[in-house]
Amino acid sequence: MTSVVRTVTFDAHNPYELAGFWLQVLRAERPADDEPGDPYAAVETDSVKLLFEQNNDPKAAKNRVHLDLEPDGPRDEEVKWLLTLGATIAHDRREPDGTGFVVMLDPEANEFCVLRSAAERAATS
Repeated sequence: MTSVVRTVTFDAHNPYELAGFWLQVLRAERPADDEPGDPYAAVETDSVKLLFEQNNDPKAAKNRVHLDLEPDGPRDEEVKWLLTLGATIAHDRREPDGTGFVVMLDPEANEFCVLRSAAERAATS
């Protein structure tokens, strides 16, 4: 028997708002059945389904699982754009030679990383 990852689920104080952030990040459309105040909100793309589930417990520590984003354009432009959406930089791991990544936080302090694009990696190979 084999299992597949069907959904990545996040606890959220406000599932609808947090899903709204990630809908913008992943440039996805909100499902028609998601409404403010619902205990769940989803983000679906061709490659991943994220589910945000109501949970009012405070975040206690560093995430043990996080998402790595690979933009289709320059990493630094993506980081700038994500900041305009409400993300913050937790740790800047960019190196002077252009390698590295940026650890960011979504509006509820869930960590995610922004990697270099495939073109940026190919240019330094």
